[in-house]
Amino acid sequence: MIFGKKGRERFLDAATGFEAAVRERDADRSQQCFQDLHRFFGEAADQEFHQAGPRLAGILDEVPPGPRATVAVIVGACVERGADASVCGPHILAGLAGTLDGAREACERWEATGGGEFPDPEADEPHPDLFDRMGEDAAVAWLTLHQWEMASVAMLNHAAVRTALDAGTRARLFRTLRSVEEASGHDFKCLAYALLVLDDEPLVVLDRPTGTGYALRMSGIGDNFQLHTLLADVLIGGGHLPGRAPSAEEAAVCRDQPGQVDTTGSFNLVTPSGDWVWNEGTPSDIPVVDGVRLLVLDPPPYERSWPAGRFFPHMTGDLVLERVLDAEEAGRLLAGCVTKDG
Repeated sequence: MIFGKKGRERFLDAATGFEAAVRERDADRSQQCFQDLHRFFGEAADQEFHQAGPRLAGILDEVPPGPRATVAVIVGACVERGADASVCGPHILAGLAGTLDGAREACERWEATGGGEFPDPEADEPHPDLFDRMGEDAAVAWLTLHQWEMASVAMLNHAAVRTALDAGTRARLFRTLRSVEEASGHDFKCLAYALLVLDDEPLVVLDRPTGTGYALRMSGIGDNFQLHTLLADVLIGGGHLPGRAPSAEEAAVCRDQPGQVDTTGSFNLVTPSGDWVWNEGTPSDIPVVDGVRLLVLDPPPYERSWPAGRFFPHMTGDLVLERVLDAEEAGRLLAGCVTKDG
């Protein structure tokens, strides 16, 4: 969780007061209410979070850039405690887009003014030349990007937010993030993976040893460790393939239950061209063939074990079998797949 603890009513009062002060451009009162937001967060009840989240999200673009990121984190924490992500999400993701643009500009200015080791955004003290070399707005964007990552992931944990985000916007956010990562050498893996999550996504899986095929649909799966375990649960646990099925607990923590449980891999995940699909990657790595993601299962070349669970602990994941391919269709698809030595 972004924040923790429990609650009472002064937090909602602080949020309401902060909203009014920001709209009225009352700097002193804004500062006092901003401090109260932090002071009373730990005492707040769930109903306060439900009401405060949308209020604070609605004024984000009126808050100055520095504290805006902290308010975004508070909104993310409110969503984690039950505030409506569908209402808060568009405001947070709009702020993320502006921050990513600013961070990209920061990277460009840093390189244009001599380059060198890129400043750590979470250092105790900012680089002494950071503001002079990047400019104030770009520097603030760089220094607060990790906070926007936290807030945005809290929104993207929710399928309603992910599915409302159009493909073009999502692609632009991801491209900008990747350019920032490449230019700065800093990693924002949680945000990158959250932007790559697929929902209601068709997946055809071909099992090479048995020559069988399966049409499935996946949603909310954060990485291929999670996908691997769910494939074994659906296909082996469902009686379609031989092998070791995950326990009920191993499968549950990959769907919607908290925690992690050790598991052992059942397959080697492979593309139709014979390249490995690494567990450390995401389902978006699976190539699209004739409009559908196509994955091949080979026997594992060695035993792999890992803690089964969810890359995003607050994101519900699922994998559903829709139909078993007939032998002719499975055979035709497998005939177009390549085998490579591992």
